[in-house]
Amino acid sequence: MAGYRTAVGIYVDAANIQINGGFGMQYDVLREYACRGYGEPIRLNAYVTYDEERGKRDRQYATRANNFFSTIREFGYKVIIKQYKWYKDDEGNAYAKANADLDMAVDALLQSQSLGRVLLATGDGDFVQVVRALQNQGCRVEVLAFDNVSSDLRREADVYLSGYLVPNLLPTGRNGERPAWGEPGSRVRGICYHRNSDGFGFMRFLRRISDELWITDTRNPDSPYASVFFRDGDLPDGVRGTDLPSHKLLFEFDIQPSTVKEGGLQATNIRQVGQP
Repeated sequence: MAGYRTAVGIYVDAANIQINGGFGMQYDVLREYACRGYGEPIRLNAYVTYDEERGKRDRQYATRANNFFSTIREFGYKVIIKQYKWYKDDEGNAYAKANADLDMAVDALLQSQSLGRVLLATGDGDFVQVVRALQNQGCRVEVLAFDNVSSDLRREADVYLSGYLVPNLLPTGRNGERPAWGEPGSRVRGICYHRNSDGFGFMRFLRRISDELWITDTRNPDSPYASVFFRDGDLPDGVRGTDLPSHKLLFEFDIQPSTVKEGGLQATNIRQVGQP
């Protein structure tokens, strides 16, 4: 929209994302997703953890961590490092804690007056009240996460989208020389939105990052989604056709030319991803 750009803030609970399915998340793609629809990134904060004591004795750990921090900075993020603190339990066993939740919540609230849209990359239910407070400040709040996502947090957000479904946000692990996401021969992730009692159905996946996420009808030419045919016999072990359709079950699959409809697409090598 000419002359107007939504001010966007991105707040990433990196530790929560990494240990809950998002290890390897591409921060440049996250920025592209958060700023879709001509959004202007005003605040990009990534809250990371670091064990300084381990870094002193483990050079490989220190190098990996610092390379990760540098890469995020190259994408325009401010990196806020929370040092691990060591404690002992009642039995004398040592354990470490590094909690960035409070810093992230306070920063998002203090900076919200200059923002129109806030994306929280976390599945932690402790952020439910933060979402409400940001909405009361006039911000549109979006949540993105992978596994172990609080159901309350999903409901409170204006938009919730599983990170598994964003094109290229998380590598499929088999990219190599494959075609681009959404092209025949590529591997994508999506949901089953329709199943016929005759033993077949349709998966829907996001073809491209778009501001029109609400246009889920793939027959609409403006829809950023596409449909692919599947047979019950191709479903992974543990998933029955009667479990579908479902927005909770996420699937990763190869896209191949359809054997049923000329010009159509078919899902093969289907596996379940994420936690329902």
